[in-house]
Amino acid sequence: MPTTPTSSAPTSSLVRALAGIVGSILVAVALTIIWVARLSVDRVLYVSGLGADGEPTARWFEVALLLLVAGGFSVAWAARGMRSTARLLAMWTPALSVAIASSLFLVASQVPCTTGCPLPVGDTFTWQDLIHTSVAVLAFAFAAVAMLQTSFVKGRATLRTLSMIAGISTAVIAAAGGILSLLQFRTDIGSILELVATTVGMGWLAILGLATAHAHRAATARSRDGVRAPERVAARPMAPTRTAPTGSLVTVHG
Repeated sequence: MPTTPTSSAPTSSLVRALAGIVGSILVAVALTIIWVARLSVDRVLYVSGLGADGEPTARWFEVALLLLVAGGFSVAWAARGMRSTARLLAMWTPALSVAIASSLFLVASQVPCTTGCPLPVGDTFTWQDLIHTSVAVLAFAFAAVAMLQTSFVKGRATLRTLSMIAGISTAVIAAAGGILSLLQFRTDIGSILELVATTVGMGWLAILGLATAHAHRAATARSRDGVRAPERVAARPMAPTRTAPTGSLVTVHG
């Protein structure tokens, strides 16, 4: 009795597609909260300052970071297996870079900077500010690496282009904002640059989740079509075959 081949691949792809969509939604909500919180403040304030001790936006900023962490891990899980074709960037996967960045943001959410978010140097040095600043910088760095890694994956031309633009933009803009902060020069511009870099980075992560979900949904559809095709062939009625007569025609009379 013929059996229909079954596989867990379609189910796995469907689950990963769902993870990508959920992750994108969480990241989008987190970014929205950050923007609303920033617009509610009428003074110069870097993004990290939204979560500083004593700030009215601190609780919402923590929620935003936790949503970002959850969304980042979800997208990373959905995008696992994707690898850069560039040798240097192929040492580990973009998914791992996203997961590391998410882990660092988790630390940043639980160790906010002190009031005013001072630089951890000189008289203003505190271990709390040093930890927060260090993990935030490293998180941005790993996020930028993930973007550059994705810009060299096989196929997905649109995603590669967007990732390259986002990776370079995030690195340059965040670096410029950081330098202005270190120099304590035009911090009004520096705070805007950091917000822009945050928006680009989180926007890219949401796009990665949606692009990954689309790829897995397409894979699920192809897999299902591959299973149904043999079924259609097996169910197709066989045409009668004709053979050449080999003897005389015999008529039987009742």
